[in-house]
Amino acid sequence: MSLFRDSIDALSAYQPGEQPKAGERVIKLNTNENPYPPSPKAVRVLRELDPDALRRYPRPYADAAREAAARLYGVPTDRVLVGNGSDDLLTMVMRSTAEPGRKVAFATPTYVLYRTLARIQAAEVVEVAFDDDYRLPVEALAAAGAAVTLVATPNSPSGTRASNDDLRRLATAVPGLLVIDEAYTDFADDNALPLAQELPNVLVLRTLSKGYSLAGLRVGFGVARPDVIAGLAKVKDSYNVDAVASAVATAAIEDQDWKNANAERVKASRAKLTAGLEELAFRVWPSEANFLLVRPSDGKAGVLYEALKARGILVRYFNQPRLDDKVRITVGTDEQNAALLAVIRETAQERS
Repeated sequence: MSLFRDSIDALSAYQPGEQPKAGERVIKLNTNENPYPPSPKAVRVLRELDPDALRRYPRPYADAAREAAARLYGVPTDRVLVGNGSDDLLTMVMRSTAEPGRKVAFATPTYVLYRTLARIQAAEVVEVAFDDDYRLPVEALAAAGAAVTLVATPNSPSGTRASNDDLRRLATAVPGLLVIDEAYTDFADDNALPLAQELPNVLVLRTLSKGYSLAGLRVGFGVARPDVIAGLAKVKDSYNVDAVASAVATAAIEDQDWKNANAERVKASRAKLTAGLEELAFRVWPSEANFLLVRPSDGKAGVLYEALKARGILVRYFNQPRLDDKVRITVGTDEQNAALLAVIRETAQERS
């Protein structure tokens, strides 16, 4: 007899993007990290942290970070919940809404952790296919009648953003919770935060991993009506955000000028990289994130991935239907992007 539940034995674990070996020098464009450093004010807080903060338990709701986020988002504190990254908040969502006999719905291809977390709870998973332009399939998602519907916007791996009108239509059509995952919103032209105040069944997720250059810190936020926040809080870990993370996150949130300046640099580089790839006959999907989904002209994305890796450049290749002819490329610095384009040109000449 197995030591684990049937749903766990049948589960395929989530596979993060590959990490270089210690000391290995690579241009890392595969996991959507920000190429620029975090706020100096946040770094200063880390360096000057009172050691007594390590001896004591942290505040259960990471009060300082929660209050800073509430001020930034323009909402009362009881409409914000802090997590150990937005993945922690996704786990709370699944713990509180998903179980056998209840559906979890999302459009695919998207963030594969949604499927993993739903199957951990042995919930019924309903996957609705995006079209080739990644338009949000509102009617099909609504028809699923799910207990929780998840929308990543901008979506990964496509970088495309759902309109607020479509999100509003979806929220009013589904019977359960609509989770709008805005991990990449700092690089987008608009956001869905107003819907979390307007509608009773909308939860908007945010993270400091991307725009704030704090992927290693693991801090995220959920914004929703107080009753939704209270329900999620029932299933969170007792001290899910540590004292160090809360203090550094607070300083980072309060330095919007630094975050915004870096986001603008990424957006400018994204436009240049898009143009460079299109000159090389790649199809590039329109992105409002800090990455691009691209298809080489010959569709041999796996060959391109291996060629780049052999030359010290990591991009993300998804060897699965509808993505196996594409790669996802994180937007790096202009220098990193130029090196990427140069290697692509070299490999194209070698193949020809």
